Amino acid sequence: MSENLVDAGTRPIGVEGMSSGPLAFGCWRFAPTEAERAERALNAAIEAGMTLVDTADVYGFQEDSSGFGAAEVMLGRMLQAQPSLRDHIVLASKGGVRPPLPYDSSARALRAACEASLRRLRVERIDLYLVHRPDLFAHPIEVAETLVALRREGKVREVGVSNYTLSQHDAITAGLARNGTALAAIQPEYSAVHLDPARDGTFDRCCCGNITALAWSPLAGGRLASGEGVRPELLAVLDELAAREGVERAAVALAFVLAHPVRPVAILGSLTPARLFAATRALAVHLDRRDCYRIVEASDGAPLP
Repeated sequence: MSENLVDAGTRPIGVEGMSSGPLAFGCWRFAPTEAERAERALNAAIEAGMTLVDTADVYGFQEDSSGFGAAEVMLGRMLQAQPSLRDHIVLASKGGVRPPLPYDSSARALRAACEASLRRLRVERIDLYLVHRPDLFAHPIEVAETLVALRREGKVREVGVSNYTLSQHDAITAGLARNGTALAAIQPEYSAVHLDPARDGTFDRCCCGNITALAWSPLAGGRLASGEGVRPELLAVLDELAAREGVERAAVALAFVLAHPVRPVAILGSLTPARLFAATRALAVHLDRRDCYRIVEASDGAPLP
């Protein structure tokens, strides 16, 4: 039988012994009016083996400028109500997005964001703290020194960045290295319709630096499940493989993300327990190199050279 590229094993995060399963749970759809639904989803995700829980201070923010911090507040209440949950998860959060600025990663702002997240989450330490998006007007050395200070103070265990370009990644890596610290994770968008990290060097940096990739929107915001706005040829390949594997199309799309040798963690945002449990079927999908390249070619809409 051909080699299965789908890796269902755990992924290490940083140097302190933390690890994550291949699938993680994201809180970006948490809304203040749906606390009970969000709690059911969180418990289902943990039951399904999603040990990393990803949130951010901006999750819950609404167009009317309300809701900043709402997702963290909800998650904090859940952790307080069920103290044992804290021992079963890797808690990740992000800061640096400040609508309507939009971004502020200055030393004062980033520290304030992290400390506010700690209060909302009702915890003494965040396991993985990431800069949510690059601030073009913050010096990378200053950003790095702030992250190092938060880590030394015990407010965060490991640090990372999200949505950074390669050069931005290199700059903050250099700043961290000056202080004896390394990035534990980066969080790019990656899916069968968004292949950039596999081509622009992002994943190569992960492989060379022992950095964990946390893939956001691995189902393209649900479009790979619904088929809306996706190339028909890509849907045809995914459906053919799904029929062969006896799973839904979404499971094959997730398996494709897990097949990259950098061993990404795919972050899922569904609040429907049945969908979260169905997603775990991706771990049993067999995709060989030919299967994966068929997906790539269908995504591009053109044969590879």
